[in-house]
Amino acid sequence: MTSWFVSAQARCWTSSGSTAAPRDFHRSLPGYEPTALIDLPTLAAELGVGRVLVKDESHRLGLPAFKVLGASWACRQVLLRHPAAELVTATDGNHGRAVARMAAHFGVVSTVFTPKVMLEATKDRIAAEGAQVVQVEGDYDEAVRAAAGYAQGGTDRALVQDTAWDGYTEVPAWIVEGYQTLLHEIDEQLDTPPDLVVVPAGVGSLAEAVVRHYRRPRTPHPAVLTVEPDTAACLLVSLRNGRPITVATAATVMAGLNCGTISSSAWPVLRDGCDAAVAVGDAAALRAVADLGRLGVSSGPSGAATLAGVRAALSVPERRTALDLADDAVVVLLSTEGNRS
Repeated sequence: MTSWFVSAQARCWTSSGSTAAPRDFHRSLPGYEPTALIDLPTLAAELGVGRVLVKDESHRLGLPAFKVLGASWACRQVLLRHPAAELVTATDGNHGRAVARMAAHFGVVSTVFTPKVMLEATKDRIAAEGAQVVQVEGDYDEAVRAAAGYAQGGTDRALVQDTAWDGYTEVPAWIVEGYQTLLHEIDEQLDTPPDLVVVPAGVGSLAEAVVRHYRRPRTPHPAVLTVEPDTAACLLVSLRNGRPITVATAATVMAGLNCGTISSSAWPVLRDGCDAAVAVGDAAALRAVADLGRLGVSSGPSGAATLAGVRAALSVPERRTALDLADDAVVVLLSTEGNRS
């Protein structure tokens, strides 16, 4: 599989604005505070750019990942429309734990479906939040199908899934809205607009939020680079083929990105507004985990994938040229989870 895609037109695309205000809701939750944006001059020197900043999502509303921003906003919207509903979801880790945490916060029960390939410790963390955990015999996509089927089996159940498909788009859109809080924090923390934003892509919901945010009308349009495991690069393959393609997946240390199908609502946004996509291997992700750790940033493989990805992009002259980065460029890496190893 070719590990690179680039679009010359993406920065010309403009997204529609959003009227949602998830940050006011997030501010009402216990423990809310903006996560750190950490300046790492060592990495800037290595990559030959002006600044490299890491958005550190290792401590977000009491959980070690950004997912709770989208899950909390979506759970609130669901429960406003279906009071006391059982919240149901599928997960490869962080999203399911976030839904379970929010179910407990709102005083309702939750059921979380997981793929067969998941660490026992990850399932235990979800169960510790109060959820019933159901493991399927297949992969993440099979867990999603099982969760959707279970949710449809009772009028008192509601699916809170972070990927969209035909006929299921409203809840994933709320999840994408919830991620706006992270991006508005970056706007306030930076004294200048970024030139490149690097985001990990699983089903594509966070990447969709990033592209929508940085393609708003009358705002600077930085380059957006997505990063996936080379064993589960559904977005990269889809971009190269010009249509959504489901890919077979295999075990990877980047468990949070181990997804074989791009969200149907994310696809048109990423197709039109994403500048570049790269796939990286486990060794590169683990090296990035270690390097960030030495620099004082706790990042798991799915979060550190952004460092691995920007290295893979900027170390190849043709790729660097395609991203149009000057020597004084400002690069923001989204580190979406803490290191739990």
